[in-house]
Amino acid sequence: MNWSDEELIDGCKRQSPKHEELFFKKYYGYVMSISLSYAKDSDLAKEIVHDSFLKFFASIESLDGYQSVKAWLRRITVNAAIDWFRKNKKYAMQQDITEQNEVYHEVHALSALAYEDLIKLLQQLPEDHKLVFNLYEVEGYSHREIGEKLGITESSSRVYLARAKSRLRQLVHIHLKEYAGR
Repeated sequence: MNWSDEELIDGCKRQSPKHEELFFKKYYGYVMSISLSYAKDSDLAKEIVHDSFLKFFASIESLDGYQSVKAWLRRITVNAAIDWFRKNKKYAMQQDITEQNEVYHEVHALSALAYEDLIKLLQQLPEDHKLVFNLYEVEGYSHREIGEKLGITESSSRVYLARAKSRLRQLVHIHLKEYAGR
């Protein structure tokens, strides 16, 4: 049977294990794709997914309407990734990214890159840079909001974003060279 979001949410609100399992299976891929864009590897992404679903089920009573399920689940997942980063920030290794003086020509690089390739390139960024990049470019947070969420200054957020973009340009350039050499 194909369950609607309304039926699944109603069952989850009643704490039905069957409905929770079906909801988990239905949205696992969606939550995992978000988690992979924030995590350094698939093991950490699985932890973020697990935390996201636990938070979702714990707060299901406050969900208003069935149309916003994906948006709400996305917000929970992003916040779970932020929570993980804050909790483990003191262990995160900082990398200095040397500035490149090369001029990169406009290339339609994204058309040559598959989604999986982009995720792999993002995973090569330092955790703090990747997190700021995703929050700013994907989620649409301002530098002020990012600073507040991560406990960093606005200027640090801007620097992390600039470094992330610079490093991604380098990684795309390398990837495209490798791709052309195949």
